[in-house]
Amino acid sequence: MCVLQVAKNGSCAERTVLRLVLIVQPERSITKTINAWKWAAMFTIDHLVLPTMSLDGARRRLKALGFTVAADAAHPFGTGNACVFMGDGTYLEPLSIVDQAAYDQAFADGNVFVRQDGEFRTPAGEEGLSAMALATDDAQADDARFVEAGVSAGKMLEFSRFAKLPDGTEKLARFRLAFAARSDADSFGVFTCQRLDPLPADRSALERHENGVAALSQVVLLAGNTQEDVERIGTVLDASAEKFDFGDHRFAASNAVLRLVDAKTFADTFSSAGDAASLSRTGLGRAAVIFRVPDLAVTRAVLAANDVAFMDKGSRIVVAPAPGQGAVFAFEE
Repeated sequence: MCVLQVAKNGSCAERTVLRLVLIVQPERSITKTINAWKWAAMFTIDHLVLPTMSLDGARRRLKALGFTVAADAAHPFGTGNACVFMGDGTYLEPLSIVDQAAYDQAFADGNVFVRQDGEFRTPAGEEGLSAMALATDDAQADDARFVEAGVSAGKMLEFSRFAKLPDGTEKLARFRLAFAARSDADSFGVFTCQRLDPLPADRSALERHENGVAALSQVVLLAGNTQEDVERIGTVLDASAEKFDFGDHRFAASNAVLRLVDAKTFADTFSSAGDAASLSRTGLGRAAVIFRVPDLAVTRAVLAANDVAFMDKGSRIVVAPAPGQGAVFAFEE
């Protein structure tokens, strides 16, 4: 029991403890110990950040896709969101600039969240998938690890904001973030998110979606320099990727899968092979989010009723990006 508690965060010291278990307790199953190490090293996706020109536009698009969208909320540094919460605890964070003066001041003050958002919007436009937030119990330890590994993006950020609940009440939520750096070619980043005063645990009313979405399944990133990108993201995640096919590398989170793929794989999966040439680029760029649903027929009916264009691609329904939806969305059972 003590070993499992120690293994929970997966730090270097904890890995040493796990190795010692094999020596001090040889009667224990090696398989169980290895499984405990895999569990300890695994990361958890908290939410995805999707910049958008307008929260109103994002709300309209997401509702047309069959999602329930939470009330708008504002950050103290000029951005605001209108989140989509899922039953597995993950959520989408459409992000817009709602106070330009506060945003510009935060940028000038070195706020890393705002700086990375601005650096995304400049080359990539106002719509896209800019970041993946990982759940953490200790953002300060994450920041120290990023610094030690040479992948820190800068100073940590601690802030609070009010969240409006379905019953009309408000709850103050407080967060601490640690940021990993992006390469010069990247429009996608990773940060860790510690909830100091978390949002209410019961969000059942916001987690019921007309399209049937129950959980996040995969996040798929187009990697222009696949091997370099895999190695760098592996350092950030403190995890190793499994190579499923040429041009398809997968990191297993505790609650979903992160895939880094080449242009051909991305096109074959979400559009057509003929699009591969137009997708070629360096760094991490275009993205897709795959959701899990219990019944694709329900999802298909909702999209059709709301006049949302989609195509069937293998065992998935695929929806191309649009204003308010910065990434490819796909649905699978």
